[in-house]
Amino acid sequence: MKIYAKFQNISLKAALAISIFAAGSSALSAPHPYKMGDTEAEGYLALPTKMTGNVPAVLIVHDWMGPSEFTQKKADEIASLGYVALAVDIYGKGNSPKDVKEAGALAGKYKSDRAELRKRITVAYNELKSVKGVDAKKIVVMGYCFGGTTALELARSGANLAGVVSFHGGLANPNPADAKNIKGRALIMHGAIDPYVPAEEVVAFQKEMNDAKVDYEFIAYSGAVHAFAVPGAGNNPAMGAAYNKVADQRSWAEFKNFMKEVTQ
Repeated sequence: MKIYAKFQNISLKAALAISIFAAGSSALSAPHPYKMGDTEAEGYLALPTKMTGNVPAVLIVHDWMGPSEFTQKKADEIASLGYVALAVDIYGKGNSPKDVKEAGALAGKYKSDRAELRKRITVAYNELKSVKGVDAKKIVVMGYCFGGTTALELARSGANLAGVVSFHGGLANPNPADAKNIKGRALIMHGAIDPYVPAEEVVAFQKEMNDAKVDYEFIAYSGAVHAFAVPGAGNNPAMGAAYNKVADQRSWAEFKNFMKEVTQ
């Protein structure tokens, strides 16, 4: 069993203890700090317990509330499938919002400054490529809500990705022509009655993908609103954001199939 020392500035024994506590026997995981220029980020790295040669990897981008236990659990789950996973930190250490008002302002800041958003997710992408055991030609970026927007921005930047996946992410793009830079496939999973991503935004996004001849799949889940894959989003669709167990299960199955196809 291999343990990768780059997890953190801690001993291998401590890293193993964290891994066992965090993910049982299916993954090795621990905090993974990295730098975005002068800003320290709080990442979370999860590895399969058995790695033979270089393996595909996944970048996981958080929603507007910042890094969370949810994205850490997703990293562990993805590692248990046999992939390396890095849950990223777009905001930087200590900068996560305290409530939805702050979250809206912070997410809006980066959605309004796509250059800075791309810069931050690109740093995380390069960090993942540098992890021992990662096949740099088989990296997929995925994200939830704000994270879906961010994942698409990395793809639009021209990063050499095997694929990009958005779970109920924002689809608006101030520079539609950038879609021509997308490499690899795209999987977009959307709540069919999501009030935060209106129909006109969906139509514009599909035109953007079609004009750029991107190999993409767009799936809309009936009865699902924003944040349908996040258990902590509540259960009242009238609020505009709510968990939908069926959409969550179906979208996760789609993600797993997508991973198998694009990383062969």
